[in-house]
Amino acid sequence: MHALPVSALNLAPVRQGETIADAIDAMTRLAASVEDAGYTRYWIAEHHNTPTLVSSATPLLIQRTLEETSSIRVGSGGMMLPNHSPLVVAEQFGTLAELYPERVDLGLGRAPGTDMNTARALRRTHMDTAVHSFPDDVQDLLHYFGPPEIQGKVKAHPGVGTGVPLYILGSSTDSAVLAARLGLPYAFAAHFAPQQMEAAIRIYREQFQPSEWLDKPHMIVCLNVIAMESDEEAAREQTTMQQFFLNVVRGTQQPLQPPVASMDGIWSPQEKAMSQAMSSMTLAGSEETVSRQLQEFQSRFAADEIMVVSYIYDEEKQHASYRRFADIAKKTSSSQTTT
Repeated sequence: MHALPVSALNLAPVRQGETIADAIDAMTRLAASVEDAGYTRYWIAEHHNTPTLVSSATPLLIQRTLEETSSIRVGSGGMMLPNHSPLVVAEQFGTLAELYPERVDLGLGRAPGTDMNTARALRRTHMDTAVHSFPDDVQDLLHYFGPPEIQGKVKAHPGVGTGVPLYILGSSTDSAVLAARLGLPYAFAAHFAPQQMEAAIRIYREQFQPSEWLDKPHMIVCLNVIAMESDEEAAREQTTMQQFFLNVVRGTQQPLQPPVASMDGIWSPQEKAMSQAMSSMTLAGSEETVSRQLQEFQSRFAADEIMVVSYIYDEEKQHASYRRFADIAKKTSSSQTTT
């Protein structure tokens, strides 16, 4: 029995009234804050053609974050492989690993992280097959980061011998099967796609095959967390997250909005239902409430690590929420036993 490890995910949103540069600065400040709070890793997402998120050039943001921190692991949540050549990814992350040894993670996703027109612009000649080549692309990356003696004529320089750890990201059972077969750690995106979470966790654990990278399953679950001083304050701050998901439902491009007294009159009943379905895996409330919610979650799923994403408009409150959750997690044990 040991304290539950916690990590952070950041989509690097632009807050209302702020600039892209402000959003990048906020991203690095949050990284320093969660490092001080004892978080294990800090991952930055990849999104394209989205003016309210600045996380398109993910490796550059990772490097900036590594420069502004000293010990926390920093990585991608994730690099969306349909958009990239595995060799280029290996060279980029191999370079980061040489600059910042033992601090770089590479989370990998099979979706493009954008609309299809943008996806084709990112990798035009391969988009029709890139999604289906994801398992092969992962194998290529494992090879590129491997020791010199297994390399072929094409090598990643830098990259060879760095052993950058790979994590399979997913929101479906397909990714769970792949992570289990390859013996890699698995991170499930329950913060926006919770529907297949329970099945994916079960499949990953049941089908896991030990590998040279991992001897037993390592299940990371990403949840929305809003930990405030009171339930009432959390309910108000949660309206920023609700407006964020309403943006997704409507396909609009609003920056991260300040909280409001009530969402009534802002969303329709149908929009409310759709937004809440996407964000149902949310821990929100006072420290006591979030602690109870986390214990209930762990009693069912026993995640090996919780990754936190918090859409909170006020930066100081956002940092405080992450700190509270770290304190809560220290009192929560991690185990492999599920009910």
